[in-house]
Amino acid sequence: MNLAQTVAGSPLLNISIFAGFVVITLVVVFRASKNTKSAADYYAAGRAFTGPQNGIAIAGDYLSAASFLGIAGAIALNGYDGFMYSIGFLVAWLVALLLVAELLRNTGKYTMADVLSFRMRQRPVRTAAAISTLAVSFFYLLAQMAGAGGLIALLLGVTDSWAQAGVIAVVGVLMIVYVLIGGMKGTTWVQIIKAVLLITGAAVMTLWVLAQYGVNLSSLLGAAVENSPKVGEKLLNPGLQYGKTGLTQLDFLSLGLALVLGTAGLPHILMRFYTVPTAKEARRSVVWAIWLIGIFYLFTLVLGYGAAAIVGPDAIKKAPGGANSAAPLLAYELGGTLLLGLIAAVAFATILAVVAGLTITAAASFAHDIYANVIKKGVVEDKDAEVRVARRTAVVIGVLSILGGILANGQNIAFLVALAFAVAASANLPTILYSLFWKRFNTAGALWSIYGGLTVTVVLIVFSPVVSGKPVDPATGKSASMLQGVDFHWFPLDNPGLVSIPLSFLLGYLGTVLSKEKADAAKYAEMEVRALTGAGAEKAIDH
Repeated sequence: MNLAQTVAGSPLLNISIFAGFVVITLVVVFRASKNTKSAADYYAAGRAFTGPQNGIAIAGDYLSAASFLGIAGAIALNGYDGFMYSIGFLVAWLVALLLVAELLRNTGKYTMADVLSFRMRQRPVRTAAAISTLAVSFFYLLAQMAGAGGLIALLLGVTDSWAQAGVIAVVGVLMIVYVLIGGMKGTTWVQIIKAVLLITGAAVMTLWVLAQYGVNLSSLLGAAVENSPKVGEKLLNPGLQYGKTGLTQLDFLSLGLALVLGTAGLPHILMRFYTVPTAKEARRSVVWAIWLIGIFYLFTLVLGYGAAAIVGPDAIKKAPGGANSAAPLLAYELGGTLLLGLIAAVAFATILAVVAGLTITAAASFAHDIYANVIKKGVVEDKDAEVRVARRTAVVIGVLSILGGILANGQNIAFLVALAFAVAASANLPTILYSLFWKRFNTAGALWSIYGGLTVTVVLIVFSPVVSGKPVDPATGKSASMLQGVDFHWFPLDNPGLVSIPLSFLLGYLGTVLSKEKADAAKYAEMEVRALTGAGAEKAIDH
């Protein structure tokens, strides 16, 4: 296969299909914006979505570019170890369903901070929760923007880093437009459309790949092994990527811990539970989401091994975009330029929908938690002021994510998302669980857990091999680290979850027991009743 021909297969067709998607979704967003009049409309879509609709939207929010491009590439190159991303992302939903979804929906109003500050001192806890939300959203946005750069590099044969930076900027601008105009309602409809397209596209490719091998998974796996002579049978066994040394095995454990615990602390996923009218619909949302997400991750197994069997690991590594190019290259081999264009448009839709969801979550957190409740102390005289602040925040976040995406361009996006999961699991999850289930938990414990977990995680990431210090790959002439030609890492693991998550739980405990502050027993009792029964939740969310 000539890669130059592949990437230049039909740039006009690729761009035309993508432009068609953008036009259709912008029309949907404009129509949705006509009903966006209040903060409840902008942040929670007026709580007008049904459980199944919200479940599809959650799947759209959760199945990011990492799920489609990153995991397919990870499986194609690393086999079983790559599939562990799929397993981790899926199992994580059970944690969210059992421990967080309904309780959070009953207790909060618009954001995660509503729950965390319910029985604490409002201003310091809301500030901490908002800062944590912004940090998680930023790390997640890095991955999506990097995916955009890699995808356009493949579609148009753009290898110049400045040109890829321009593409990342275009995606960022489109994202800002979606959020400014449509709010949560417009963003939700974009996610529903994108989820249907993504799952349908993945299903078509999965059936197509299986048909090539007589609908026999064993034949497909055998072909993948044959077409990967450098690794052979190791492609089907654990340890190809993470089993070489004791350190890589620890890294694998750290990654798994971050993936499984991270979902229940992701602000943009938690915020989706507020777009339905009742706790019952929130439960239905998660059940729908689990089915859709589970089916999709089974597809990734076939797509990943299919890319190894049909495209080959060498071709994937040499392609613009590297591992992230596996699924588009497989589409090209199966259906030529038309299928490549369709799948690439779906991947772009995936990126746009997810970054829009992330941006509105971060903007809502700043406007609702910091502006309305900390700066204005809960008294905002101009009812439109909060939404205006949210829109301005969305622009700032968009610009920062564009700059960060340019820096992260070329990284495997499944791994970048895993870093966001580590931040969420460290900074948010301990505080959420302590708030919901530990009567003695107080403001000091919440602040220690959030700020301590966030600081530890970010510091460990900055001084990890992900940012600097990985050896140069002879095949590409580049280091796998974000920064080239420098080495200031001292933390040995790529993902900090194994250290940062237990430490965050410990900090929350120590902050609570060492503080002289008494927890509000009456508030805890009210929160417990509301979380478990939903009684009183309507009063908290109607105004």
